[in-house]
Amino acid sequence: MSEYQYYEFQALDRPLTKDELERVRGLSSRATISATHFVNEYHYGNFRGDERKLMEQLYDAHLYFANWGSRRLMLRLPTALLPARSAEPYCTGDALTCWTRKGHLLLDFSYQAEDGGEWDFETSFTLASFTTLRTELAAGDLRPLYLAWLSALTRWELEEDVDEDEYTHAVEPPVPAGLAQLTGPQRALVDFLHVDPHLLTAAARASGAAPSQAIDKDALAAWIRALPPHEKDTLLLDAALGTAPQPGPALLTRHRAASRGMAEPSTATRRRSAAELLDAAYEVRTEHTRQQEQARARARRAEQAARESHLDRLTENTQQAWQDIAHLIGQKQPGPYDTAVTLLKDLREAHDRAGTPEEFTRRLDDLREQHRGKPSLIRRLTDAGLSAR
Repeated sequence: MSEYQYYEFQALDRPLTKDELERVRGLSSRATISATHFVNEYHYGNFRGDERKLMEQLYDAHLYFANWGSRRLMLRLPTALLPARSAEPYCTGDALTCWTRKGHLLLDFSYQAEDGGEWDFETSFTLASFTTLRTELAAGDLRPLYLAWLSALTRWELEEDVDEDEYTHAVEPPVPAGLAQLTGPQRALVDFLHVDPHLLTAAARASGAAPSQAIDKDALAAWIRALPPHEKDTLLLDAALGTAPQPGPALLTRHRAASRGMAEPSTATRRRSAAELLDAAYEVRTEHTRQQEQARARARRAEQAARESHLDRLTENTQQAWQDIAHLIGQKQPGPYDTAVTLLKDLREAHDRAGTPEEFTRRLDDLREQHRGKPSLIRRLTDAGLSAR
């Protein structure tokens, strides 16, 4: 069984220096490497680098997945944009861990496949699908963190060897707004972390509407004008020299906080226990199953009604049906032969409904005799159970 591993890193706030590039190139001779990007695939062997250290020192985003099911997404952003205290309530188990290093917060989203799980040779991801999550988090949108917490809860429900008291009495972290209206990257994260969709639906019941991302330019301009001159000078100098991350996201986050334009996670709503959420997810799943069964029943009834209508038309126009069959057979081609056989089977049922099965048998015998020199047609008739008396 062949193995496959994918590693991708991206530098978003600043490109790597020449010395940093040389250091990274020393980790792999086959990777595609630039000042902002590193990507490599392994069909045997392993990556020689330390992903955690590379993220702490060089890169802002990292993606890893393997065909045995293990997955990892790491994001780094300045603590000025997202402090650790905001992320820590969402860190549960291995689904999400966070730590700080040199003014940055590092977020580690992961999914570890269970032993004995099926290998996945079809699924693939790219880091571009997830880098926007970093921008969302920088703007104060904590939905990606809550989704990681739901992933941990999803896994707990499936595990057998687990401390039930620990999870049963665990309380959910603050619920961000907009869980029912996820962005594209957030939906990709749901798939990446295997979040139970029914659990997500249950969790979204306590989530408000998604916050508007529209920017009032006049209000933003007025707010910027009110900033102290020395602070604006520092921001411009850092931007010109590239000595700090681009100031845009930080300024927008501060502006939203000042104007209360960014909805904060709900703290007024009673926070639910893990057991309550899992019970609610079970109810959602049960209702979804019931609706699916009802939909299938409606589809079966509609299909049966359509068939009855078709047979009614055949019963009223058996002579035309026999003429259509003769025309199809006369084309001497496999496709029309198959259509003729299908029509004959329906016609047999129509004759049974009309109380004339003997007529059908007689005409079928005549048809087989007339076309006995067409072995392909005769074989199809026999295989369909349309045999002579």
